[in-house]
Amino acid sequence: MGKDECKTMLDALNKVTACYRHLVIALGSTSDSQNLREELKRTRKKAQELAVANRTKLTSLLKDKTISKEDRAEYERLWVLFSSSMDLLEVDMKRSLEIGQDFPLKVPTRHLIQTGMTGSTTTVAARAMSVQNMKYEADSNIDTADLRDLQTEITQVTQMVEEMEMKVQVAPWAVEAKQEAGAELKSNMSVGNSSVGVISICEEEPKEEEGGGGSGGSSLAPVCAVFVFLVIIMVAGVLGYLVINMS
Repeated sequence: MGKDECKTMLDALNKVTACYRHLVIALGSTSDSQNLREELKRTRKKAQELAVANRTKLTSLLKDKTISKEDRAEYERLWVLFSSSMDLLEVDMKRSLEIGQDFPLKVPTRHLIQTGMTGSTTTVAARAMSVQNMKYEADSNIDTADLRDLQTEITQVTQMVEEMEMKVQVAPWAVEAKQEAGAELKSNMSVGNSSVGVISICEEEPKEEEGGGGSGGSSLAPVCAVFVFLVIIMVAGVLGYLVINMS
């Protein structure tokens, strides 16, 4: 029961941190807006709440001396995954702070970058918050006021990561993976509800052309190449003959 609960909580954290990363990508682009800044704020706070819940649960389980060796190995594996997710969240929060400072909305200091991204990020934010529709309530100065809160939260996350390393001694290199590297890419399972929403991975097998049209077209290619080569030789010969006679 404890392992299933931990996996569910960790999956929720991974989903929210993935959504947060996708939102950070839109910062400073033509998709940037006051709504995006509010989405970033609410998404990262949700991620921090889930991080605290994951830390509390996993810490208590790993400190339990009565659990079996197999259960401890599984909890250590989940702890490494949790630590990796926290590192990514910290990096994205710092990136959000830097880009937010470079591209203030209230008093723009530079033009937004045309990255090719279009459309709203509301779907991604709603997926992260597990709601049907996002309701925006932020003030017009959110881009400046939120930067101060973000700086404080970055410090808190950094301290949290340091405390995690001190309370639980789990060496990442000593944890064995349960599947081969890249196994998730070979899986036939659909992306499903755990996906970011706007990102999809599709693999399509090349389709053979009907009626043998493809083989006929490919067989004509060498013939055309030979014909072009002969034409070039003939033109070169004629030009050479004219040059010799004129001289």
